[in-house]
Amino acid sequence: MASQHDPAPGPSAPATDWITTPVTAGLLRGALDLEHTEQGVLPHRLPARARAQCTDGQLAMAEAQPSGVRLVFRTRATAIELDTLRTKMAYRGAPPRPDGVYDLLVDGQLAGQADANGGNVLTVDMTTGSAETRPGPVGTVRFAGLPDRVKDVEIWLPYNEKTELVALRTDAPVAPAPAGDRRVWLHHGSSISHGSNAATPTTTWPALAASRGGVELINLGLSGSALLDPFTARALRDTPADLISVKIGINLVNLDLMRLRAFAPAVHGFLDTIRDGHPTLPLLVVSPVLCPIHEDTPGPGAPDFSNIGEGQLRFRAMGDPAERAAGKLTLTVIRDELDRIVKQRAADDPNLHYLDGRELYGEADFAELPLPDQLHPDAATHLRIGERFAERAFAAGGPFATERA
Repeated sequence: MASQHDPAPGPSAPATDWITTPVTAGLLRGALDLEHTEQGVLPHRLPARARAQCTDGQLAMAEAQPSGVRLVFRTRATAIELDTLRTKMAYRGAPPRPDGVYDLLVDGQLAGQADANGGNVLTVDMTTGSAETRPGPVGTVRFAGLPDRVKDVEIWLPYNEKTELVALRTDAPVAPAPAGDRRVWLHHGSSISHGSNAATPTTTWPALAASRGGVELINLGLSGSALLDPFTARALRDTPADLISVKIGINLVNLDLMRLRAFAPAVHGFLDTIRDGHPTLPLLVVSPVLCPIHEDTPGPGAPDFSNIGEGQLRFRAMGDPAERAAGKLTLTVIRDELDRIVKQRAADDPNLHYLDGRELYGEADFAELPLPDQLHPDAATHLRIGERFAERAFAAGGPFATERA
């Protein structure tokens, strides 16, 4: 199906009787908050109270990038236009990053893809940490040629671009889609859960796993920000869900955030807070996937700019393996500790489970599909991780199975 974008907002076909529908929380899934802006509305993946408790720019950027957020509605429309104001990331000295993709699903099946031009560009200088924003115009994403029947439509927003929703236009009325009876899966993790280098918003590994598992996804994967923050735990506690998973580890190592003495109590506190709101739901703790640079070498991690002009940004571990004796964290240490903590707690919490992340991506996978920048998986690896998570979590006998063995 053809799809395209326009350089400026506004209906492009004057003969069409366009209907403009306000974008409200009732048309959005996967967002925890909706901020009204000068242009329109901005979906957030953390509530306002959580955002107010941390001024970190990385977190602010990550939670406002709408990974897993989608417009969902029922309509007979054969043409849809969505005006958006994106904020695209760029890195000084590096080639431009690919545009974010909008995925259109009709009755659950992919029916179109598009991107938006225009928008703001946030340019980061990774050598100094400085950033500047160049403002740009609103763009329009268009989908046409949709089947002329009542159908459920989903527009998945780009996982890697902050996206203000300015206007939704259709050539037939729009109504909220019924909630249905699918279970809600609430997931938290790092940049890999956020989407890292996935090809599209529906092929990040959590989105793919949710599709395979037949569940509704709320993705709190926060790039660089899976840090056992209490406000994130409270967001998980307060969000209605049927299934919960938390992927813990890589950001704690590559930010060199804490030592082993602080790590174990912080994990307990994070899980305690989630259990305050969801005392009996299936709760799956997932340890890090394989990342050779940090398996036995502590952080901090640092970017390697030697080939950035060719578009090759890599990461390296700056710690010393000998520092493990002083309590510095590595992925091996974190996996052992998470395994121990879950076993300890599971004695009184039979719905708490553990999954070693190397079952999703391990040594054999690294040999076949190496991490391009030594830290993040590529698009093909997202597909593999998503399939494997679905097999281990949602299939018969898994912690998220409809009927557990």
